Formats: sequence, C-alpha cells, structure tokens
Amino acid sequence: MTHSSRGQVSEARSRLLATATRLFYAEGLHSVGIDRIVAEAKVTRATLYRHFPSKEDLVVAYLQGVHEMEREGVDKLLASGLPPVDALRGIAEQIAGGIRSAHFRGCAFLNAAAEYPDPEHPVHRAIVDHRAWFLRTVTDLLAQVGEESSQPAGRHFVMLRDGAMASGCLADPAEVCDTFLKGVDGILRFHEDSVSG
Repeated sequence: MTHSSRGQVSEARSRLLATATRLFYAEGLHSVGIDRIVAEAKVTRATLYRHFPSKEDLVVAYLQGVHEMEREGVDKLLASGLPPVDALRGIAEQIAGGIRSAHFRGCAFLNAAAEYPDPEHPVHRAIVDHRAWFLRTVTDLLAQVGEESSQPAGRHFVMLRDGAMASGCLADPAEVCDTFLKGVDGILRFHEDSVSG
C-alpha cells in the first residue's frame, strides 16, 4: 500500500481502486481494460503501475477491498454481543440487503471465479480465501450453538447464500431474499433441534 508523507493512503491509489471497483463489479473483470480505468480515475498509466504492477494486482486489490467491507459488516455484528443464532440471522439479513440493493450484480467473488477458474491464479486464490473465511465464520457460530453437525450446516448456509446471490440477478429480489431467509431459518431450526434432540 502506498502512503503519502503524512502516512495516509495515496489519494491516486484510492481513486484507482474506487474506479476499478465500480467498473469491475458492474461490467466484469476481463471486459474492463487498464486504459479505461486510467482515463476514468484521471491518472497516468505510470501512476497505475506504480500502485498496481499488473492488472491482476488491481483485481486482487479489488477483491480484497470487497472482502474487507464484508468482513467489517460481519465483525460489527459479532461485536454487538448477539447470541450465535441471532448473529447468523443478522449475517443472512446483510446478504439479503445486498441482493435488494439497486445496483446488485451478483456476488463479486462468484463473478470473479467464472473469469479466473485456474486454482493457482492469484485472483482465484483471493476468491478461495474469502470463501474459506466466510465458511469458517458461519461454522464457528453454528458450533457455538452445538458442535454436532456444524460443518454440514455451515456448508449448507454457504450454498444457500451462493444460490441467492446468483438468483438475485435473475429473479425478483424480494422473492429470492424471502426464500433465502426462510432457508437459513430452516438450517438454524434443524441445527438447534439436532443439538437439543
């Protein structure tokens, strides 16, 4: 990360990343070229390459920024002291809120995975890292409800989320969110019953 003499993140870097984030999410990673990002961010190519040595570095930084934003929302929820079941419902509500938003274009990570399928590629590894964090977070919360079946319940939660994120672009977002939230509620009820039974 490039900082100014006062220790602040470079304004040019922030502008580049904000421009890339907007364009990559709206239009895709391969379809948006460096020239367009440079033009819309109002910087030179030299400035871009000083902060991001390659387009791949810029794509990874974009995904890391999305990850940090999502993690911040989850961390804030976890810091509120909610019981684990309510925290999981809160995470589901955050996901539903994103799907309902006006400019929703699917999951940034699932979209990126379609364009970077090679598991050894740095972009693909950033996707896998994000998904591992999300699965671990959900599974850890489920384990606080009861260790038994927390792994399959966590995977089920993630698969419901993936389906909702894909469907949110193709169907009525209100119906998608209603189905997703009911599905999460079903997972939680089943998990609680399996622990208490």
